[in-house]
Amino acid sequence: MNKFLLLLFLAAIPGFAQKVKRIANTSPQAYYPDKEWQKKEPSEMGFDPVLLKSAIDFAIANETTAPKDLKLNHYRTFGREPFGDAVGPLKERGGQSGIIIKNGYVIAEWGDPYHIDIVNSVSKSLLSSVVGLAYDRGLIPDIDDQVYKYVPPVTLYNPVPSANKADDFGKKSDFFEPFNTPHNKTITWRQMLQQNSDWEGTLWGKPDWADRPDKDYKVWLTKRNTPGTVYEYNDTRVNALALATLNVWRKPLPEVLKEHIMDPIGASNTWRWYGYENSWIVLDGKAVQSVSGGGHWGGGMYLHAYDMARFGYLTLRNGKWKDRQLVSEQWNKWAQTPSTPEPTYGFMNWFLNTGKKLYPSAPEKAFAHIGNGTNVIYVDPENDIVAVVRWIEDSQIDGFLKLLLAAKATPNSK
Repeated sequence: MNKFLLLLFLAAIPGFAQKVKRIANTSPQAYYPDKEWQKKEPSEMGFDPVLLKSAIDFAIANETTAPKDLKLNHYRTFGREPFGDAVGPLKERGGQSGIIIKNGYVIAEWGDPYHIDIVNSVSKSLLSSVVGLAYDRGLIPDIDDQVYKYVPPVTLYNPVPSANKADDFGKKSDFFEPFNTPHNKTITWRQMLQQNSDWEGTLWGKPDWADRPDKDYKVWLTKRNTPGTVYEYNDTRVNALALATLNVWRKPLPEVLKEHIMDPIGASNTWRWYGYENSWIVLDGKAVQSVSGGGHWGGGMYLHAYDMARFGYLTLRNGKWKDRQLVSEQWNKWAQTPSTPEPTYGFMNWFLNTGKKLYPSAPEKAFAHIGNGTNVIYVDPENDIVAVVRWIEDSQIDGFLKLLLAAKATPNSK
Protein backbone atom coordinates (compact mmCIF):
# COMPACT_ATOMS: atom_id res chain seq x y z
CA MET A 1 0.00 0.00 0.00
CA ASN A 2 1.46 3.38 -1.01
CA LYS A 3 1.65 6.30 1.43
CA PHE A 4 -1.36 8.09 -0.07
CA LEU A 5 -3.65 5.07 0.28
CA LEU A 6 -2.35 4.45 3.81
CA LEU A 7 -3.25 8.00 4.85
CA LEU A 8 -6.74 7.61 3.35
CA PHE A 9 -7.18 4.32 5.24
CA LEU A 10 -6.06 5.80 8.58
CA ALA A 11 -8.23 8.88 8.14
CA ALA A 12 -11.26 6.66 7.70
CA ILE A 13 -10.76 5.05 11.13
CA PRO A 14 -13.32 6.58 13.57
CA GLY A 15 -11.69 9.01 15.99
CA PHE A 16 -8.23 8.71 14.39
CA ALA A 17 -7.85 12.46 13.69
CA GLN A 18 -8.93 13.33 17.24
CA LYS A 19 -6.39 10.86 18.69
CA VAL A 20 -3.58 12.39 16.61
CA LYS A 21 -4.59 15.87 17.79
CA ARG A 22 -4.56 14.75 21.45
CA ILE A 23 -1.11 13.23 21.02
CA ALA A 24 0.20 16.44 19.42
CA ASN A 25 -1.18 18.49 22.29
CA THR A 26 0.70 16.43 24.88
CA SER A 27 4.06 17.93 23.84
CA PRO A 28 5.77 19.82 26.68
CA GLN A 29 4.62 23.41 27.11
CA ALA A 30 6.92 26.20 28.23
CA TYR A 31 6.51 27.08 31.88
CA TYR A 32 5.63 30.69 32.67
CA PRO A 33 5.67 31.99 36.24
CA ASP A 34 2.66 33.52 37.95
CA LYS A 35 3.20 36.15 40.65
CA GLU A 36 5.25 33.65 42.63
CA TRP A 37 8.10 32.19 40.59
CA GLN A 38 8.53 28.44 41.10
CA LYS A 39 11.96 27.23 42.19
CA LYS A 40 13.69 23.93 41.54
CA GLU A 41 16.93 22.39 42.71
CA PRO A 42 19.75 22.77 40.17
CA SER A 43 20.13 18.99 39.95
CA GLU A 44 16.48 18.67 38.88
CA MET A 45 17.25 20.87 35.89
CA GLY A 46 20.47 19.13 34.88
CA PHE A 47 22.98 21.34 36.70
CA ASP A 48 25.83 20.29 38.94
CA PRO A 49 25.17 22.21 42.22
CA VAL A 50 28.86 22.43 43.13
CA LEU A 51 29.87 23.81 39.74
CA LEU A 52 26.91 26.19 39.74
CA LYS A 53 28.00 27.52 43.11
CA SER A 54 31.46 28.11 41.63
CA ALA A 55 29.89 30.32 38.95
CA ILE A 56 27.96 32.30 41.57
CA ASP A 57 31.04 32.64 43.79
CA PHE A 58 32.92 33.95 40.77
CA ALA A 59 30.26 36.61 40.16
CA ILE A 60 30.28 37.68 43.80
CA ALA A 61 34.09 37.87 43.83
CA ASN A 62 34.01 40.11 40.74
CA GLU A 63 31.64 42.81 41.95
CA THR A 64 32.34 46.09 40.24
CA THR A 65 34.99 48.22 41.92
CA ALA A 66 33.04 51.42 41.15
CA PRO A 67 31.74 53.22 44.26
CA LYS A 68 28.25 52.47 45.51
CA ASP A 69 27.55 56.20 45.67
CA LEU A 70 26.26 56.59 42.11
CA LYS A 71 26.32 60.37 42.22
CA LEU A 72 30.03 60.20 43.02
CA ASN A 73 30.47 57.56 40.33
CA HIS A 74 28.65 59.76 37.81
CA TYR A 75 30.97 62.73 38.34
CA ARG A 76 34.05 60.55 38.07
CA THR A 77 32.85 59.18 34.70
CA PHE A 78 30.14 60.64 32.45
CA GLY A 79 29.86 63.76 34.60
CA ARG A 80 33.26 64.86 33.36
CA GLU A 81 31.97 65.23 29.80
CA PRO A 82 30.77 68.61 28.46
CA PHE A 83 27.35 69.47 29.92
CA GLY A 84 27.68 66.30 31.98
CA ASP A 85 25.63 67.28 35.04
CA ALA A 86 23.20 64.63 36.25
CA VAL A 87 19.63 65.74 35.53
CA GLY A 88 17.84 62.52 36.46
CA PRO A 89 17.55 60.83 39.87
CA LEU A 90 20.44 58.77 41.24
CA LYS A 91 20.80 56.80 44.45
CA GLU A 92 23.28 54.49 46.14
CA ARG A 93 23.35 51.09 44.46
CA GLY A 94 23.02 47.67 46.06
CA GLY A 95 25.58 44.90 46.12
CA GLN A 96 26.37 42.16 43.63
CA SER A 97 23.31 39.98 43.06
CA GLY A 98 21.69 37.74 40.51
CA ILE A 99 19.20 35.07 39.46
CA ILE A 100 19.51 32.05 37.17
CA ILE A 101 16.45 30.73 35.31
CA LYS A 102 16.46 27.34 33.58
CA ASN A 103 13.44 26.22 31.52
CA GLY A 104 11.47 28.95 33.28
CA TYR A 105 12.30 27.82 36.83
CA VAL A 106 14.53 29.62 39.32
CA ILE A 107 17.48 27.37 40.10
CA ALA A 108 19.67 29.91 41.93
CA GLU A 109 19.70 33.41 43.36
CA TRP A 110 22.21 35.36 45.40
CA GLY A 111 22.64 38.73 47.05
CA ASP A 112 19.44 40.74 47.36
CA PRO A 113 17.56 40.25 44.08
CA TYR A 114 14.67 42.42 45.33
CA HIS A 115 16.85 45.50 45.81
CA ILE A 116 15.59 48.20 43.43
CA ASP A 117 18.40 49.76 41.46
CA ILE A 118 19.03 51.78 38.36
CA VAL A 119 19.63 49.45 35.41
CA ASN A 120 21.15 52.09 33.15
CA SER A 121 21.01 51.08 29.48
CA VAL A 122 18.85 48.01 30.04
CA SER A 123 16.20 50.75 29.83
CA LYS A 124 16.92 50.91 26.11
CA SER A 125 15.64 47.35 25.60
CA LEU A 126 12.37 48.30 27.26
CA LEU A 127 12.14 51.47 25.17
CA SER A 128 12.71 49.55 21.93
CA SER A 129 9.96 47.14 22.99
CA VAL A 130 7.57 50.07 23.42
CA VAL A 131 8.46 51.12 19.86
CA GLY A 132 7.71 47.53 18.87
CA LEU A 133 4.28 47.77 20.45
CA ALA A 134 3.61 50.86 18.33
CA TYR A 135 4.64 48.95 15.21
CA ASP A 136 2.45 45.98 16.11
CA ARG A 137 -0.57 48.27 16.50
CA GLY A 138 -0.01 50.10 13.23
CA LEU A 139 0.98 53.39 14.86
CA ILE A 140 4.28 53.00 12.99
CA PRO A 141 3.35 51.04 9.83
CA ASP A 142 6.91 50.82 8.50
CA ILE A 143 10.13 51.03 10.56
CA ASP A 144 11.93 52.29 7.47
CA ASP A 145 9.73 55.40 7.45
CA GLN A 146 11.38 58.70 8.29
CA VAL A 147 10.76 59.59 11.92
CA TYR A 148 10.06 63.28 11.24
CA LYS A 149 6.71 62.38 9.64
CA TYR A 150 5.46 61.20 13.05
CA VAL A 151 6.70 64.04 15.27
CA PRO A 152 4.81 67.36 15.32
CA PRO A 153 6.30 70.55 16.76
CA VAL A 154 6.82 70.00 20.48
CA THR A 155 5.89 72.51 23.17
CA LEU A 156 8.27 72.47 26.12
CA TYR A 157 6.67 72.67 29.55
CA ASN A 158 7.80 75.92 31.11
CA PRO A 159 5.90 76.72 34.32
CA VAL A 160 7.92 79.92 34.82
CA PRO A 161 7.85 81.76 31.47
CA SER A 162 10.08 84.69 30.70
CA ALA A 163 8.95 87.87 32.44
CA ASN A 164 9.93 89.99 29.45
CA LYS A 165 8.30 88.72 26.26
CA ALA A 166 10.33 91.16 24.21
CA ASP A 167 13.46 89.11 24.98
CA ASP A 168 12.04 86.22 22.95
CA PHE A 169 10.57 88.29 20.12
CA GLY A 170 12.14 87.47 16.76
CA LYS A 171 14.69 85.09 18.27
CA LYS A 172 13.16 81.63 18.36
CA SER A 173 10.02 79.63 17.79
CA ASP A 174 7.75 78.68 20.66
CA PHE A 175 8.08 75.09 19.43
CA PHE A 176 10.89 72.55 19.34
CA GLU A 177 11.20 70.30 16.27
CA PRO A 178 13.80 67.58 16.98
CA PHE A 179 13.76 66.05 13.49
CA ASN A 180 13.34 69.20 11.41
CA THR A 181 16.79 69.58 9.85
CA PRO A 182 17.81 68.40 6.37
CA HIS A 183 19.97 65.69 7.95
CA ASN A 184 17.49 64.55 10.61
CA LYS A 185 14.63 64.38 8.10
CA THR A 186 16.35 61.42 6.41
CA ILE A 187 16.56 59.32 9.60
CA THR A 188 14.34 56.23 9.91
CA TRP A 189 12.97 54.39 12.92
CA ARG A 190 15.22 51.42 12.16
CA GLN A 191 18.31 53.62 12.21
CA MET A 192 17.31 55.14 15.55
CA LEU A 193 16.75 51.66 16.97
CA GLN A 194 20.11 50.41 15.70
CA GLN A 195 21.95 53.51 16.95
CA ASN A 196 23.38 54.37 13.54
CA SER A 197 21.22 57.43 12.81
CA ASP A 198 23.79 60.14 13.60
CA TRP A 199 20.89 62.35 14.77
CA GLU A 200 22.10 65.92 15.27
CA GLY A 201 20.95 68.41 17.85
CA THR A 202 20.61 69.22 21.53
CA LEU A 203 17.95 67.62 23.71
CA TRP A 204 17.30 68.30 27.41
CA GLY A 205 20.48 70.36 27.56
CA LYS A 206 22.66 67.56 26.15
CA PRO A 207 24.22 68.09 22.68
CA ASP A 208 24.66 64.91 20.66
CA TRP A 209 28.41 65.54 20.36
CA ALA A 210 28.80 65.91 24.14
CA ASP A 211 27.95 62.25 24.81
CA ARG A 212 31.26 60.38 24.77
CA PRO A 213 32.81 63.26 22.78
CA ASP A 214 35.50 62.77 20.18
CA LYS A 215 38.95 63.73 21.39
CA ASP A 216 39.22 66.05 18.40
CA TYR A 217 36.98 68.99 19.31
CA LYS A 218 37.09 70.25 15.72
CA VAL A 219 34.67 67.54 14.61
CA TRP A 220 32.11 68.11 17.38
CA LEU A 221 29.95 70.45 15.29
CA THR A 222 31.07 69.52 11.79
CA LYS A 223 31.25 65.74 11.41
CA ARG A 224 28.07 64.12 10.06
CA ASN A 225 27.68 60.54 8.88
CA THR A 226 25.06 59.30 6.45
CA PRO A 227 22.29 57.71 8.54
CA GLY A 228 22.60 53.93 8.64
CA THR A 229 26.35 53.80 7.95
CA VAL A 230 28.09 54.31 11.32
CA TYR A 231 27.20 52.80 14.70
CA GLU A 232 27.58 55.16 17.65
CA TYR A 233 26.29 54.50 21.14
CA ASN A 234 24.72 57.82 22.07
CA ASP A 235 22.15 58.55 24.79
CA THR A 236 21.08 61.94 23.44
CA ARG A 237 19.88 60.16 20.31
CA VAL A 238 18.16 57.48 22.37
CA ASN A 239 16.32 60.22 24.25
CA ALA A 240 15.27 61.70 20.90
CA LEU A 241 13.79 58.30 20.04
CA ALA A 242 11.94 58.26 23.38
CA LEU A 243 10.50 61.71 22.65
CA ALA A 244 9.41 60.64 19.16
CA THR A 245 7.78 57.50 20.57
CA LEU A 246 5.97 59.54 23.22
CA ASN A 247 4.42 61.62 20.44
CA VAL A 248 3.38 58.48 18.56
CA TRP A 249 1.67 56.94 21.59
CA ARG A 250 0.36 60.32 22.78
CA LYS A 251 0.59 59.21 26.41
CA PRO A 252 3.41 58.60 28.91
CA LEU A 253 5.59 55.66 27.93
CA PRO A 254 5.64 54.17 31.46
CA GLU A 255 1.85 53.78 31.14
CA VAL A 256 2.29 51.98 27.81
CA LEU A 257 4.97 49.70 29.24
CA LYS A 258 2.90 48.89 32.32
CA GLU A 259 -0.30 48.09 30.44
CA HIS A 260 1.13 46.09 27.57
CA ILE A 261 4.24 44.40 28.98
CA MET A 262 4.98 44.68 32.70
CA ASP A 263 1.51 43.83 34.02
CA PRO A 264 0.95 40.92 31.60
CA ILE A 265 4.32 39.33 32.53
CA GLY A 266 3.51 39.63 36.23
CA ALA A 267 6.12 42.24 37.11
CA SER A 268 5.95 43.87 40.51
CA ASN A 269 4.41 47.26 41.17
CA THR A 270 7.72 48.69 42.35
CA TRP A 271 9.50 49.44 39.06
CA ARG A 272 9.73 53.05 37.88
CA TRP A 273 10.80 54.75 34.65
CA TYR A 274 12.15 58.29 35.02
CA GLY A 275 13.14 61.09 32.71
CA TYR A 276 15.02 64.27 33.57
CA GLU A 277 14.12 67.27 35.66
CA ASN A 278 13.86 69.29 32.43
CA SER A 279 12.42 66.67 30.03
CA TRP A 280 8.80 67.81 30.31
CA ILE A 281 6.55 68.72 27.40
CA VAL A 282 2.93 69.82 27.03
CA LEU A 283 0.88 67.02 25.48
CA ASP A 284 -2.84 67.47 24.96
CA GLY A 285 -2.91 70.16 27.61
CA LYS A 286 -1.02 68.10 30.21
CA ALA A 287 2.55 68.21 31.46
CA VAL A 288 4.16 64.87 30.51
CA GLN A 289 7.71 63.74 31.22
CA SER A 290 9.66 62.27 28.33
CA VAL A 291 11.58 59.37 29.84
CA SER A 292 15.24 58.62 29.25
CA GLY A 293 16.60 55.52 27.59
CA GLY A 294 19.36 55.02 30.15
CA GLY A 295 21.08 56.39 33.21
CA HIS A 296 23.86 58.30 31.43
CA TRP A 297 22.73 61.48 33.21
CA GLY A 298 20.59 59.74 35.83
CA GLY A 299 17.04 58.50 35.48
CA GLY A 300 15.89 55.63 33.30
CA MET A 301 14.50 52.38 34.66
CA TYR A 302 14.69 51.42 38.33
CA LEU A 303 13.64 47.86 39.11
CA HIS A 304 14.73 44.69 40.87
CA ALA A 305 16.35 41.57 39.46
CA TYR A 306 13.17 39.48 39.36
CA ASP A 307 11.44 42.07 37.17
CA MET A 308 14.53 42.10 34.96
CA ALA A 309 14.34 38.30 34.75
CA ARG A 310 10.69 38.43 33.67
CA PHE A 311 11.53 40.78 30.83
CA GLY A 312 14.49 38.58 29.86
CA TYR A 313 12.23 35.53 29.86
CA LEU A 314 9.76 37.37 27.60
CA THR A 315 12.55 37.99 25.09
CA LEU A 316 13.73 34.37 25.42
CA ARG A 317 10.22 33.33 24.35
CA ASN A 318 10.29 35.83 21.44
CA GLY A 319 7.69 38.16 22.89
CA LYS A 320 5.22 35.48 24.00
CA TRP A 321 3.91 35.16 27.56
CA LYS A 322 1.70 32.18 28.26
CA ASP A 323 -1.00 32.26 25.56
CA ARG A 324 -0.42 35.89 24.51
CA GLN A 325 1.98 37.30 21.95
CA LEU A 326 2.77 40.57 23.74
CA VAL A 327 5.38 41.77 21.25
CA SER A 328 5.28 40.29 17.76
CA GLU A 329 7.66 37.56 16.63
CA GLN A 330 8.58 39.81 13.72
CA TRP A 331 9.76 42.54 16.10
CA ASN A 332 11.82 40.09 18.15
CA LYS A 333 13.34 38.70 14.96
CA TRP A 334 14.38 42.20 13.89
CA ALA A 335 15.74 42.94 17.36
CA GLN A 336 17.96 39.85 17.11
CA THR A 337 19.18 40.61 13.59
CA PRO A 338 22.73 42.02 13.35
CA SER A 339 22.84 45.56 12.01
CA THR A 340 25.19 46.29 9.11
CA PRO A 341 27.47 48.85 10.80
CA GLU A 342 27.71 46.79 14.04
CA PRO A 343 27.07 43.03 13.70
CA THR A 344 26.97 42.54 17.50
CA TYR A 345 24.07 44.98 17.85
CA GLY A 346 20.46 44.51 16.82
CA PHE A 347 17.83 46.87 18.15
CA MET A 348 18.84 48.68 21.28
CA ASN A 349 19.80 47.21 23.67
CA TRP A 350 20.00 43.74 22.19
CA PHE A 351 23.70 42.91 22.20
CA LEU A 352 24.23 39.91 19.94
CA ASN A 353 26.89 37.21 20.11
CA THR A 354 27.55 37.30 16.38
CA GLY A 355 30.71 35.34 15.65
CA LYS A 356 30.91 34.73 19.42
CA LYS A 357 32.65 38.10 19.68
CA LEU A 358 30.66 39.36 22.66
CA TYR A 359 30.87 36.25 24.84
CA PRO A 360 33.23 33.58 23.41
CA SER A 361 32.08 31.04 26.01
CA ALA A 362 28.39 31.31 25.08
CA PRO A 363 26.42 30.03 22.07
CA GLU A 364 26.34 32.31 19.06
CA LYS A 365 22.54 32.65 19.26
CA ALA A 366 22.72 34.02 22.82
CA PHE A 367 22.11 37.71 23.35
CA ALA A 368 22.08 40.14 26.25
CA HIS A 369 20.43 43.31 27.47
CA ILE A 370 23.30 45.27 29.00
CA GLY A 371 23.49 48.37 31.16
CA ASN A 372 26.46 50.15 32.67
CA GLY A 373 27.56 48.88 36.04
CA THR A 374 27.52 46.22 34.72
CA ASN A 375 23.87 45.11 34.79
CA VAL A 376 23.18 42.29 32.37
CA ILE A 377 20.26 40.07 31.38
CA TYR A 378 21.84 37.11 29.58
CA VAL A 379 19.39 35.25 27.29
CA ASP A 380 20.35 31.86 25.91
CA PRO A 381 17.71 30.22 23.67
CA GLU A 382 19.91 27.19 22.92
CA ASN A 383 20.15 26.25 26.61
CA ASP A 384 16.84 27.77 27.72
CA ILE A 385 18.61 29.96 30.27
CA VAL A 386 18.08 33.50 31.51
CA ALA A 387 20.65 34.89 33.92
CA VAL A 388 20.44 38.29 35.59
CA VAL A 389 23.74 39.51 36.99
CA ARG A 390 23.97 42.92 38.64
CA TRP A 391 27.02 45.03 39.43
CA ILE A 392 29.66 42.71 38.00
CA GLU A 393 32.83 43.87 36.27
CA ASP A 394 32.08 43.90 32.55
CA SER A 395 35.34 42.13 31.72
CA GLN A 396 34.34 39.19 33.92
CA ILE A 397 30.93 38.39 32.41
CA ASP A 398 32.30 35.84 29.95
CA GLY A 399 34.19 34.15 32.78
CA PHE A 400 30.94 33.83 34.70
CA LEU A 401 29.13 32.43 31.65
CA LYS A 402 31.90 29.90 31.06
CA LEU A 403 31.45 28.56 34.59
CA LEU A 404 27.66 28.70 34.37
CA LEU A 405 27.50 26.67 31.17
CA ALA A 406 30.13 24.24 32.45
CA ALA A 407 27.79 23.50 35.36
CA LYS A 408 25.34 21.84 33.01
CA ALA A 409 25.61 18.14 33.80
CA THR A 410 24.71 17.00 30.29
CA PRO A 411 24.72 18.68 26.85
CA ASN A 412 20.94 18.26 26.59
CA SER A 413 19.81 18.80 30.16
CA LYS A 414 16.18 18.70 31.10
